[in-house]
Amino acid sequence: MADNMLPTINAERIWQRHLEMAQIGATPGGGVHRLALTSQDIAAHRLLAEWAEARGFAVEIDAMGNMFIRRPGSDPALAPVASGSHTDTQPNGGRFDGIFGVLAAFEALEAVDDAGLTTRHPLEAIVWNNEEGARFVPGCSGSAVYTGAMALDDMLDCRDRDGVTMRACVDDLRAALPAAGVRELGRPLAGFVEAHIEQGPELEANGNTIGVVGGMQGNRRFHVDVTGEDAHSGTTPRAGRKDAFVAATDMAVALREVFWDDEDVVRFTIGQFDVLPGAKSVVPGKASFTIDFRHPSAETLQELGDRVGPVCTAHAGPCHVETHEISSAVPVDFPKPMVSRIAAAAERRGFASQPIYSGAGHDARYLAETCPAGMVFIPCWRGISHNEAERAEPSDIAAGAQVISDVLVELAELP
Repeated sequence: MADNMLPTINAERIWQRHLEMAQIGATPGGGVHRLALTSQDIAAHRLLAEWAEARGFAVEIDAMGNMFIRRPGSDPALAPVASGSHTDTQPNGGRFDGIFGVLAAFEALEAVDDAGLTTRHPLEAIVWNNEEGARFVPGCSGSAVYTGAMALDDMLDCRDRDGVTMRACVDDLRAALPAAGVRELGRPLAGFVEAHIEQGPELEANGNTIGVVGGMQGNRRFHVDVTGEDAHSGTTPRAGRKDAFVAATDMAVALREVFWDDEDVVRFTIGQFDVLPGAKSVVPGKASFTIDFRHPSAETLQELGDRVGPVCTAHAGPCHVETHEISSAVPVDFPKPMVSRIAAAAERRGFASQPIYSGAGHDARYLAETCPAGMVFIPCWRGISHNEAERAEPSDIAAGAQVISDVLVELAELP
């Protein structure tokens, strides 16, 4: 498609919208704390809906709390071509993770609208619910439920640490957007492309603006519960203790050795560790921790992941341990025609690009199971993400949004 047929995005507008969104859940350290479907996250949805309403775009919400903003096409029988990401963040997270993909998608719809273009397929900007999994486990559950990879009721019945259900939060979202229509789960998409900051250092190190994502590594996640016995710290001898913390740390050290690889491809993280009763003079009788394990090889995921349970049992000592696998996802390769289309769009616009592989999980993983899907990465400072210091440059944001816009217009087809 010729350049003069493709709309140009408004770089200043998308940057200002990032700054405005960053005020919702802003932290003193310059980041954003906006967990899924909290009042802050619902406020972000509401702001997007206001912008959509001002444009005359339709807004819909499905039973899982995913939000869809649509610009109609000339053929209502055709499935939408979509882009998007998520508005929720990690606790004290950054200003660009997730929201960049949402705002790039919305900017694409606005750029097409500004140009007065008509596409055959409808265009949609999507906000997938609970991508981060910081409030409700597991993450990426909005896109997973939409595509049928997870059961709706199972996710709606999930509770956060305060006992609040996802179902109640989705009801709160719908109440906050009473004018939104109802979107049926699983409605087909003709294509999906997601923009995201890289969350790694490769693009910045190589001086490239666009990462053309070829695939995404898989993951397995576990929750480990260790049960010992509470005891007085001053009177209970070592031989008589059932110290859950000691057992749990022995397990953690042993697991680190199992998952160590000299090539540094394995990603192994214990990101949550809780000890109870949490009193200074009590030998802890309970401990629990999570394991996040990722790798691009399905075989390695299977082999190493299957060792978690036996390793924990072998290092439980006098305590009892239970290991539960809470989620898993296989590695994904995006279709070559989509990857080539994204690369060509970057080249046509003169953006330096490179092939790249995603170490992080994204909603595009599940969309790839139901339609042609792909991803566009832009650099982030020092590769830092899930951190208040997360930073992306306005010029890179504009470049990523332009590539998203071009690819969407090509997929949606001008008459």
